[in-house]
Amino acid sequence: MRGLPPFPDFPVGILRGSHFHALARSIIYQQLATAAAAAIYGRVRDLTVGPRFPTPEEVLAMDEAEFRGAGLSAGKVRALRDLSGKTVSGELGLHSIGRLPDGEIVSRLTTVWGIGEWTAQMFLIFKLGRPDVMPSGDLGIREGLRILDGLDERPAPRFVMERAERWRPLRSVAAWFLWRLKDAG
Repeated sequence: MRGLPPFPDFPVGILRGSHFHALARSIIYQQLATAAAAAIYGRVRDLTVGPRFPTPEEVLAMDEAEFRGAGLSAGKVRALRDLSGKTVSGELGLHSIGRLPDGEIVSRLTTVWGIGEWTAQMFLIFKLGRPDVMPSGDLGIREGLRILDGLDERPAPRFVMERAERWRPLRSVAAWFLWRLKDAG
């Protein structure tokens, strides 16, 4: 794969904080352009004293209007509150979640309103540094595989999973290269 940048270290620097923070940041960034998400994220962070993101307890104590004023949609406020509540209650077990198998982590995280399989997979790859995750439904992955294999159309997620078997146990690495291939193509 000539012309692609070197494979990065995992976890990614911006996700080296707490598990709660990484998930909250993912919720804020979902379905937004990077610049818009970064601006909203900064305004949410500014709701507390100092440069840090609000703690789960602080999120639960704040009025929805504060979050809405920072630019969050009602759905994202709901997701942040659900994540915060399940973090405070211990339901998610975020302190020890990294010891669990990938499937169990995805199952736990997707109990949070607003966190789906894709967000959980990104957490596995970029926060926990799991080497064998293939987010087969990701459009960038599917487009990268279309380019790699010279296909006329993007492959279906099921085809991606079948094709990715040859990359096991380093499917996260393959995913990273497929994303870069899509960006370069």
